[in-house]
Amino acid sequence: MSRIGRLPIAVPKGVTVKITGSQVAVKGPKGELNRDFGSEIVVTQENDRLIVTRNSDSKDARARHGLSRALLANMIDGVNKGFEKTLEIVGVGFRAQKAGDKVTLNVGYSHPVEVSPMPGVTLAVV
Repeated sequence: MSRIGRLPIAVPKGVTVKITGSQVAVKGPKGELNRDFGSEIVVTQENDRLIVTRNSDSKDARARHGLSRALLANMIDGVNKGFEKTLEIVGVGFRAQKAGDKVTLNVGYSHPVEVSPMPGVTLAVV
């Protein structure tokens, strides 16, 4: 049995999961995601946990077991928290400053680099 695939997935408060056959719909405060996991993967909900199992022991089913569990966990995480990318600047003389919406990076170039966020994206300097 897959080490990743056999782990249960906790469903946090505010996230709803709807399972219809092999189709799983996840809805949360950050949006809604849908995915079809195929006939060899079975997703069941027990209270506030999701369990991913497989119907057969075929090579394809074994390969998809852990992948399906990881994709489902990422779906739940995405609709609950959203996506976050952290950049850690390490080095003498490197720094980041926030001015309005833009972030100015001094990272070794002869000029400062300004980064403007796309719509729906927020930048923060800690």
